[in-house]
Order: sequence, then structure tokens, then C-alpha cells
Amino acid sequence: MNDIYPIQEIRSLFPALCRLHNGNKAVYLDGPGGSQVVATAITAMTNYMRRGVANTHGKFPSSEETEALIESAKAALGDLLACAPNEIAFGANATSNMFAVSRALSRSWNPGDEIVVSEMDHHSHIDTWILSARDRGIMVRHLPVDPKALTLDLSDLDAIVNAKTRLVAVGYASNAVGTINDVARISRRCREVGALLSVDAVHIAPHKAIDMDAIGADMLFCSVYKFFGGHIGIAAIRKYVFEALDTYRLHPAPSTAPGKLETGTQSHEAIASIVPAVDFIAGLGTGSTRRERLVSGFERIERHENALAGIIRQGLTDVPGLTLYQSEGPKTATVAFTLEGQQPGDVCRKLCDRYGIFAADGDYYAETLAHRVGVDRIGGWIRVGFAPYNTEEEAELLVRAVREIAAG
Repeated sequence: MNDIYPIQEIRSLFPALCRLHNGNKAVYLDGPGGSQVVATAITAMTNYMRRGVANTHGKFPSSEETEALIESAKAALGDLLACAPNEIAFGANATSNMFAVSRALSRSWNPGDEIVVSEMDHHSHIDTWILSARDRGIMVRHLPVDPKALTLDLSDLDAIVNAKTRLVAVGYASNAVGTINDVARISRRCREVGALLSVDAVHIAPHKAIDMDAIGADMLFCSVYKFFGGHIGIAAIRKYVFEALDTYRLHPAPSTAPGKLETGTQSHEAIASIVPAVDFIAGLGTGSTRRERLVSGFERIERHENALAGIIRQGLTDVPGLTLYQSEGPKTATVAFTLEGQQPGDVCRKLCDRYGIFAADGDYYAETLAHRVGVDRIGGWIRVGFAPYNTEEEAELLVRAVREIAAG
């Protein structure tokens, strides 16, 4: 494969990139909130609906096609996450899946047990567990964030994760500032005390190859709309956990995994987008298997996106009144910053109206992290993030735009 990154070919696969706003070409730097959808996924969704939709378990073609669609989607996700297809369950979104799993798992918790959550996470992966712990009357401990380093402080890990710990919930990467956490280290401590590890991989899924075994995840959550497909949530749960999970379900519903977690009829049209979305990433790589092509494809994506983020970080370093929020260690191509004297929402509106740049403001549900670093008092951060379809020219435009806005 030619090592030159095929940016124009990639951009041609995303119809949304043709959009104009106020006469400017739309620049989608809101990737951390959700990616644009690859054309093959759009076609797959519409083709599924055009051909005739059906529920499962029918003795007729459209029903059988729906079942084959689900099976192929789970095989693709198994390759994406390095797990078995029967360890994959669908749900409305990652948050809904987290609520369902936390409620089910907590039924086995008893007085004296403890769980651990992270101060850095999106609150979908904090509050779901805290609410279940509250219902069961058990203690919740926190992995603290270092507000200056913007990393988790693991210096007291052995005390926080102890013999009473039943579960640790941690994000693979921060959706607000991009920090990639040392999940493997946390997993090793979980194994030492017999605790389960739940990983929020929603933010990192479009940026980096995931291997559930390598990071030691017992369960992992992500969403397809973050990596170029439709809106549907994914729960990947190891068989030994899934089989024991006492889910809330209707009596006629399946009692075995993964069906016992999949309440009601799923969004089959969104499921139709999964194989094309996964295959888009694999198409950027090389190898004899889809898993190998995915790992290779993600390596190319990482190099491209990190180069773009480097342009931003370097270009904004000396802007008067601008503060960058980033760790010195591994991070995704996500850049969060504030401008002294300007509300993040006002800056984002100027970026949009004057330059056609779509960027997000707020705390992005990373409420605890925002409070710990103090940006909750000023409306949060301005956040930009890169996807495979973004260009150097777009990164350079963002630098110029922010400098002009900062200068008044």
C-alpha cells in the first residue's frame, strides 16, 4: 500500500463534507461529539429500508436477512474490539447500555462491597455505577485526577482498589481533553484483588485499535456513531461475565447472552451501517485478516490525526490569554482550550459564523473533570477534534481563526 495518506479519496467518501455555511466550506472539528457518516454506511442503511424491513425469527426472506445483518455486524465488531461476536450486545446508546449492565451487575453486590469510578470520565460511566451502588448501599471510591497534569493520579491505586472492590469503571481516554489512561495498569490491580474492569471506549474507538485482552477489560462500551456509522450503542462483555449477568428482562425474552441484554427490537437500519463503517477503517490498512487491516488502518489514522493536532497545539501555544488543556503523555487528537475574557460558547459561534468551523463548547458531560480544573466557572472548554477526513488546511484555518478572535 502507498504510504501517502489518501486524504482526497477519503474525503470523497463523506457526503457531509460538501456542506457550505455562510459561504464557507464546513469544517467539521466536532468529531469527539460524533463523526460524519461514510457514504457506504448511508447506502447500507437506506438499502436495508428500501428492500423491506422485518423483525427477527420470521420464516421469510426479510426476517432472515435481518438476522444475517445482525450476525455480520457482530462479526465486524468482534474484529474491531478483539472479542467474540457472541460477546457483543446492541442497545440504544452507550449510556443506556451502561445503565442496563450496571443495574444487572449490582444485583450481586452486598453490604461491605465497594466500587471505584474515575474523576476523568464522561458521567455516563460515573453516574450509572454510582446510582447502582447507592441502590445497593455500598461504598464508592474515586480514582482522582491530577488537575495540572490532566492524568489520573494512580499513586494510591493499591489502596483505592482493594480486597473489597467488586468493580472499577474507567475511561480508556478522556472525551474532554483526550488523555489516554493507563488502563492496563488498572486492570492488573483489578486482577490482583478479583475485581471486574469496565472500560468506556466511546471516545477512543475512532482513533486507536482496541484489544480487550491487551487492556484487560471485562466489559467495554462504545457507540457506532463515533466511528462513521449510525446511532447505536455497543456493549462488549466477556463470556464469563455475560453468562452470570442477571439482567432485567421480559419473561419471554432470551435468557442467554447476548440476547438477554438486548431489550426490545433493535435499530436494524443502524446495525446495517456497522460493517461499512468498520470496513472503511480496515480499507486504510493492510493484512490478510480484517483484524490485521483494522490495526494497520488505525495506525495510519493515528499518524494523520496526531499530525493535525500537532499543528493546532503548536499554533496556539503563544496566543495571548489562551490556555491549552493537555497531558504530556499519550492522548488522542483532541484539543481543549479556553480564551481569557471570552465565553467558550461565544468563541464557537464566531468560529462557525465567520469561518465555517464547527467546534463544541461546554463540559461534554465530563462534569467532574471540568470542576477539578476550574473551567466549570466559565462555561467549560472550547474543544476541537480530528477525524480521518480532516486536512492540514483545516487545522491551519483553525489556528488563524482563533488568533484573529483572540486579537479581537
